[in-house]
Amino acid sequence: MAIRIPEYLRTQRERREQSGSNRTLRLNGGGADLSSNDYLGIAKRLATPLSVSKVLEGAHFSGVGATGSRLVSGNFDAHEELELFLASYHQAESALLFGSGYEANIGLLSSVAGRSDTILFDELIHASMRDGIRLSYAKALSFRHNDLDDLKKKAALARGDIFIAVESLYSMDGDLAPLVELCQLARELGAFLIVDEAHSNGVYGPKGAGLVSELGLNDRIFARVNTFGKALGYKGACVLGSRELRQHLINHARSFIYATAPDLVTLKFMAEAYRLNEQSDGDRANLSNLISEFKKQSARFDSLQFLPSDSQIQGVIVSGNLEALRAEKALNEAGIIARAIRAPTVPAGTERIRFCIHSFNSVSDLIFALEVLDSSTHGARSGVLNE
Repeated sequence: MAIRIPEYLRTQRERREQSGSNRTLRLNGGGADLSSNDYLGIAKRLATPLSVSKVLEGAHFSGVGATGSRLVSGNFDAHEELELFLASYHQAESALLFGSGYEANIGLLSSVAGRSDTILFDELIHASMRDGIRLSYAKALSFRHNDLDDLKKKAALARGDIFIAVESLYSMDGDLAPLVELCQLARELGAFLIVDEAHSNGVYGPKGAGLVSELGLNDRIFARVNTFGKALGYKGACVLGSRELRQHLINHARSFIYATAPDLVTLKFMAEAYRLNEQSDGDRANLSNLISEFKKQSARFDSLQFLPSDSQIQGVIVSGNLEALRAEKALNEAGIIARAIRAPTVPAGTERIRFCIHSFNSVSDLIFALEVLDSSTHGARSGVLNE
């Protein structure tokens, strides 16, 4: 006998299916990878027997499991040693580890502002930042993407301390935040700038320390969230900031207080990911060359609408959820793994194929992907792929 399903669940599923926005889990298949966040191929290198044996060589653990949260029984020298290393690597006063970038953003943004304060956030920030803001008691106002004039207007409506939340590199559009100008404006407003470096960590800056470090803004940012699940190829994250901020998060960030600590094996792999990142200047240079080549080749395809981006994230508008899914299917069948980004993740009418370029891709991969996409969308416009 089937278990009865609440009406809300049924209507939500039907609505998603009808709009072409229903999400499903798919196994990671073979093909040219233009989809993952493993921009430098570090995940592939972490998985080699040599890396695994190096990580575990001479390791002595009192136990594999974390045994609890860090405030109960899960705090070890290895946690604090890695945090000291991360603070030094990113030129910050302190670092605090979290299990994921989502947990870090939830914990940070939900706890730093009080009822009498205001959080101003770019309209395109990641869902994890939005969720953290929702959990905060602060007043919250969005401003138009990368629009400093609109930010100033919203700041005039603010009360109490002002926090400004942005990403350094936006994961859907692939463009960069104007961090230098944001720092200047934050100084004028007396505001505290929070920057999510998820997609710039590993790709930008000295030894891949992030865009904030590349621009020399380390001491002008109130808090940075640097995740290890993108270019560093593993999992986890840290919040970088002052020692006082670290102590505040230990006391008030619920996603830290009530979460099981990263275990000792996980810490070893986090450290190894950073070791590989430190040695990846050649991969970063190759990635930069491939991005330039992609943009050069894209000029050949007049019928495709490219989003403006100079980063490893390149979007091509394919308006409509079903149309974007058809384009994704055509790419996948041709051996190119790229994903359709659909509404409501992006605004309706701006659905797209998102190409994530990696240091291990080839120029022929990029050209072939553009040719397949051009052919599939031209066919769709002509009615060839219409069902």
